[in-house]
Amino acid sequence: MKLGGSTLGQHDTSLADIAAAHASGRPLVVVHGGGAAVSAWLARSGAEARFVRGLRATDAPALEVVIAVLAGIINTQLVAALGAAGARAVGLTGADGSLLQARRYDEELGFVGQIERVEPAILRELLEAGRLPVIAPIAVEPGSPPQLLNTNADTAAGEIAAALGAESLVFLTDVEAVRDASGAPLAHLTADAARALIADGTAAGGMAPKLEAATRAATAGCATRIVDGTQPEALARALAGAPGGTVIGA
Repeated sequence: MKLGGSTLGQHDTSLADIAAAHASGRPLVVVHGGGAAVSAWLARSGAEARFVRGLRATDAPALEVVIAVLAGIINTQLVAALGAAGARAVGLTGADGSLLQARRYDEELGFVGQIERVEPAILRELLEAGRLPVIAPIAVEPGSPPQLLNTNADTAAGEIAAALGAESLVFLTDVEAVRDASGAPLAHLTADAARALIADGTAAGGMAPKLEAATRAATAGCATRIVDGTQPEALARALAGAPGGTVIGA
């Protein structure tokens, strides 16, 4: 599952839902964002947050802030909160065990990586040990020396779900559902229909990477659900298969 920066357990039950699902024996992996916090820390440093096609453009000074906030603040806080709720959480970044390997691909985006390989061995080991991996979306670009890169958390969640052969991928975000061109919520989408929404610009901004991740997960047989994580028990309902949000499948 992916916890968005707007739904990090401040005013909802998502962390309690995660801890309860983990306690039930369900193997879970959490990927988190933190865009709002990163933007706030960039503002404190006098830098402007800039986005290109829904992705955060990241120069060298911004990369330091991204790493410090995602890996140093948000990841640690989430692990502590989940631990307090009874979950055996372990904090990671994509650098641990070479989990996320990426390459820079767009000069306009700077130190933003396109994920080329996921090495899920460390996740399988943690899951087999009954742990709850909590991942900050920082990737490694191989080289001498290796370069840390910012990656989109939605994209990272989709790639990890595909690599693990996950049963389902849940995005906890701050919108009710994916909407069509008229603004009507969509309960179900095929992967092809999701691609069409991206291509015609209906799915723009932060929704585009989510749908791209959903189509990537669909190639591995993993269904994706996008739900409003600000609502109480949103995750519990999604895991139980209750109606709500948008389901994207093959």
